[in-house]
Amino acid sequence: MPRMARVVLPHYPHHVVQRGHNKQVVFAHPEDFERYLADLQELKTALGVKVYAFCLMTNHVHLLLAPGDNAAGLGQLMKSLAGRMTRYRNKLERRSGTLWESRYKSSLVQTDTYLLACSRYIELNPVRAQMVEHAQDYPWSSLHLRRSEKIESRWLDEDPCFHELGATYAERLARYNVFVDQATQPSELRLIRDALQRGQLTGNSRFTDEIERITGVRVSQRARGRPAN
Repeated sequence: MPRMARVVLPHYPHHVVQRGHNKQVVFAHPEDFERYLADLQELKTALGVKVYAFCLMTNHVHLLLAPGDNAAGLGQLMKSLAGRMTRYRNKLERRSGTLWESRYKSSLVQTDTYLLACSRYIELNPVRAQMVEHAQDYPWSSLHLRRSEKIESRWLDEDPCFHELGATYAERLARYNVFVDQATQPSELRLIRDALQRGQLTGNSRFTDEIERITGVRVSQRARGRPAN
């Protein structure tokens, strides 16, 4: 199925994945992960992009981002992150050339139905890869950051769904931890993976209609008839 043109809208969450070129290792040492996260923290503030979730794997990254009034901030953030990491690794290894795939993948996410599901999907990546038994034990994800007792470490933005989980941060985190520990339905995994792979929307037909009204263009390839959801 051909990839549709990337849809980026201000204030909407987007699930973004960027992979190393030819699946090469991007993060080889703890310092590599730390540098990327420091850059992410700096650039998100400078470009007005909210970071709701992330997971840095050895050869790719998952991010859940929401640009501000300027939708172009998301692309600028990804370009700057990739450029900084490339220059850092090339200098460190005395090499030249590309570090990342030329195009990152992104999927616009339906907030009320799939936002928390996408966060869970992102933070469970190390578990699915059998790198850790429990998601909170992986140090390079937003779940580890959410659980930090250091207030200054909590630079992660609270998405609307997370915020509605409780009156206090402790209550919200406790309920979110229960949600993460619940079994993920295979249908949910397929929907998130397929939407990202094809550059389509992570949502139902109602969400598709909403985005098509906003953009004025067809943003999905539907079969004849309309899905029940």
